Amino acid sequence: MRQQGQEHPEHTKNLSSIFQVQYRKLFPMIFVLGIGGTFSYGFQVSMISYPSMYIKNFINDTWQERYHSVIDEQTLTLLWSFIVSTFSIAGFLGTISSRYLSAKYGKKKCLMFNNLLLIAAAFSWGFSKMAKSFEMILIGRFLCGFNSGVGCSLHGQYVAEISPKKLRGFTSVTVLFFANMGKCLGQIAGLSELLGTESLWPLLMAISGIAALVQLVTLPFFPESPSYLLMQKGDMEGCQKALKQLWGEGNHQGAVDDMEKEQATTKKIKPMNVLELLKDRSLRFQLYLLITVVVTMQLSGINAIYFYAFDVFRTAGFTEDRIPYISLGAGICEFCASIMCSFIIDKFGRRMLLLWGYGLMVLTLMVLTTTLSLQHQFFWMPYFSIAVIFLLIIIFATGPAGASFPLMPELFTQSSRSSALVISMSLHWVGLYVIGMIFPYVVKSLGTFCFLIFVGFISISWILIYRFLPETKGKSVMEIKEEFNHLNFRKKCVQDMGENPSEKYTSCTKL
Repeated sequence: MRQQGQEHPEHTKNLSSIFQVQYRKLFPMIFVLGIGGTFSYGFQVSMISYPSMYIKNFINDTWQERYHSVIDEQTLTLLWSFIVSTFSIAGFLGTISSRYLSAKYGKKKCLMFNNLLLIAAAFSWGFSKMAKSFEMILIGRFLCGFNSGVGCSLHGQYVAEISPKKLRGFTSVTVLFFANMGKCLGQIAGLSELLGTESLWPLLMAISGIAALVQLVTLPFFPESPSYLLMQKGDMEGCQKALKQLWGEGNHQGAVDDMEKEQATTKKIKPMNVLELLKDRSLRFQLYLLITVVVTMQLSGINAIYFYAFDVFRTAGFTEDRIPYISLGAGICEFCASIMCSFIIDKFGRRMLLLWGYGLMVLTLMVLTTTLSLQHQFFWMPYFSIAVIFLLIIIFATGPAGASFPLMPELFTQSSRSSALVISMSLHWVGLYVIGMIFPYVVKSLGTFCFLIFVGFISISWILIYRFLPETKGKSVMEIKEEFNHLNFRKKCVQDMGENPSEKYTSCTKL
């Protein structure tokens, strides 16, 4: 049994060659998980705005044919709002269902059957115009949202559990990488030169079913999560076989030892549900930080940036037909920044990327508030605002967004990870829905000064992260948990240290 934090001799002997071998073994599975995971979510988020005008016309034409009258503007807006918001509502339902489904059937089976929902949604969208039924669009959005809720939750867990410690940051950032890839391809496919036309919009919506089909066909050739096989199924042979299939031939006893240690610590603890996690004192600060990280991402102002971008582009003199290409440029910047983050996260660590990223975002948001307020005063100011917007997107994707996805599963053990990610993804979906509903009113009241609200939220979060978040880079789950025990059981630790300094860590690590 090796000591905590000590790397196996094979791993320290030739780090570069080991990285290359493990990367080649892991890459096919990472691609398969991503293409059926956050890629579909990103595609749906960016794609839906392009056919909006055509879908509204389709609803109006269908309504006239059915009821022999023109649909009023209020009803049309309500139906369109239902189509847009159903995605978030179904995503929330999919997220809260993912813990139960993955605990009962395993992540691999859940993802395979989850793909059937997106394929069904693709057929519903593809034939909606032919069937003259806008209800089929609504049904498809619900199925797709549920698919994204389950897929995004399990994608992050699966990737974290199949990765060695030294590559965990790199591989976990691929969750963001595939989401941004989906956004970019959704923007490209939605251009008027491709599928964003009156006749091809059903195909634009249905094309996302190809990603689900790819994962459905290829995922059976890859193993279940090694930690799931060992810690929940008790299958040591299956775990070792999965590790060899993912990481290649070699001695992977160090990884098995880490899983056995975690299993020994939590063997009397069944997989926690959300309520049990909320009550567990040993995970209190991990949960606080999880909520802080997720809420800060929602309130970082990045959604507001995209909202304001179109107005800034118009003020700069760009015509309506050019704006989609500039927005695509912003999406490509975010995609490239996520690639850069994957290469630096295991060098600088999650904590540093969060602190530097949010610190720079505070400064950039204050500059942007100033430039937006003055954009009508100087002819060059709108162009400078565009440069600041692009810079802010790059900072966000390189730092906070890239570091948050690897961090969230690292804070929790196998027994609590599913419920923790259910909480984080639920907050994400609720935040997406609520911000979409209330942000236009905030803009109307505060104008460009609405960004100062985000500056306040980021500043508070920066202090909390600086004060309480330890670095998780290169550490096992149990090593991370032991660091948090000094926060979760602080009073008991201080008392025990006074009574018996030679055993000062005993009570801190006892669960």
